[in-house]
Amino acid sequence: MYAIIETGGKQIKVEEGQEIYIEKLDAEAGETVSFDNVLMIGGSDVKVGAPFVEGAQVTAKVEKHGRQKKIIVWKMKAKKNYRRKQGHRQPYTKVVIDKING
Repeated sequence: MYAIIETGGKQIKVEEGQEIYIEKLDAEAGETVSFDNVLMIGGSDVKVGAPFVEGAQVTAKVEKHGRQKKIIVWKMKAKKNYRRKQGHRQPYTKVVIDKING
């Protein structure tokens, strides 16, 4: 059984026991979080929401928080002496999917 959930402005396909990296959540490590925005549940019988499946819920356990690898943003305009260098590290939350209800 799998489900497609919406979190952090993105849609993610998840299965029970799967570890996923998502946008940072306001939850401590070890806490249980639930995702109510379930777009679809698949498996033996498929349920598709409009836009969400009613009564469906995905529960997960927060494993850790972190920041991704640094990316470099480099802007330059030729012959105008304009150069800007900026780095960015996106925060994330690692969660393990416990149960898909629906």
